[in-house]
Amino acid sequence: MSEKTLKPSEAVISAWTSIMRARERLLGAIEAELKAAGLPPLAWYDVLWELARSEDGRLRPYEIEERTLLTQYNLSRLIDRLEKEGLVRREVFAEDGRGRWVVVTDAGRKLRERMWIVYVGSIETHIGCKLADGEAKAIAGLLDRFL
Repeated sequence: MSEKTLKPSEAVISAWTSIMRARERLLGAIEAELKAAGLPPLAWYDVLWELARSEDGRLRPYEIEERTLLTQYNLSRLIDRLEKEGLVRREVFAEDGRGRWVVVTDAGRKLRERMWIVYVGSIETHIGCKLADGEAKAIAGLLDRFL
């Protein structure tokens, strides 16, 4: 006996395609503006932001992974790079000598603030000025169903 194959409607397929195209175009535009300003990629901002807003400016790597879109492998490499640039440091996790905290440095906080100036401008340019507040709330509400 074969199970009936579920097929999304054309409207659902169109919504999926639009979401993915919008995501790619918006992220591409934001990344280009960061690069033009001589700033690092958005993934750097995401990690620095999560650290800066955490208690004591530190998280375990798995916590950063849970809060960002980065996979463990990519996150490990990024943390290495951020540490090399002096934006984060690793500290031993007291309860488990094998574990490490990732701690944002003052330089990391300052870079995140410089990146935010460009990032917030990009958000306004590519999204904010194209949507009324009610439309933005409606989109956010709809997308929250997937989170």
